[in-house]
Amino acid sequence: MGNLTMGFSHFAHRTLTELAAISGVCRNPKAGLRILMYHAVGGEAYGDFFGNYTITPEHFAQHMDALRGFEGANVVPLGLESCGGGAQANIAISFDDGYLDNLRFAAPILIERGMPFTVFVSSQFVQEQHAGFLNPEDLRELAELPGVMIGAHGRTHVPLVGCDDLTLAHELVDSKMYLEDITGRPVSTMSYPYGSVDRRVLDAVSTAGYQLAACSHIGINQAGRDPLLLARTTIFGQDSVSFFRRKLAGCWDWYGCLQRDSLHREN
Repeated sequence: MGNLTMGFSHFAHRTLTELAAISGVCRNPKAGLRILMYHAVGGEAYGDFFGNYTITPEHFAQHMDALRGFEGANVVPLGLESCGGGAQANIAISFDDGYLDNLRFAAPILIERGMPFTVFVSSQFVQEQHAGFLNPEDLRELAELPGVMIGAHGRTHVPLVGCDDLTLAHELVDSKMYLEDITGRPVSTMSYPYGSVDRRVLDAVSTAGYQLAACSHIGINQAGRDPLLLARTTIFGQDSVSFFRRKLAGCWDWYGCLQRDSLHREN
């Protein structure tokens, strides 16, 4: 029943977004930083029953060409400075989980187009060399590519809100240290597995030394956004190029108004 509910919810969200586009409420990219959230590119995404979170390399390339040609939008590295305070519309590209196909398929497409991107990696998948995920050598290769930032995505990809204090510390600190050891670079960014975050988790993330963290709240980040609660725009494998453009323009942002964002603090 839960999966049926998710499927209906996804259909309803797409329908309402199409209506928003037709109504003309979203025409141009909004000022601020929009973070696109992808998962697998050509492979299977973890626990993805409906295939929403995997996109073919060919379709991903079409998305990136549409992004490159989207007037008024600039593709930038993930960073709080990109939120800005002016009229600039910045787009950052991110991937969750740490799939091998991010290296094999997504990276060449992005590097060819000169687009920086961030991959949030669950460290245990790497450490235990799970099928379909980056192994230590793959991760090191990915981290050395131009324009790539490696971030953490928890140690074991569990919802962080449900962890006791000791487990939460291990999820945040162990993953950070492991990724830093493999890549030889500091890891100061992360994303919350399943978007699971509350005040206790937020404080633990800050204590662990992360400077930026991405959640699953849908929307655009503008000046004053909490750096540990950066909103993202979910991209599904079924999103057509026209629908993708509408997400870039903010037609999906209406859904963010329905999500709880009570943790957000103005800086």
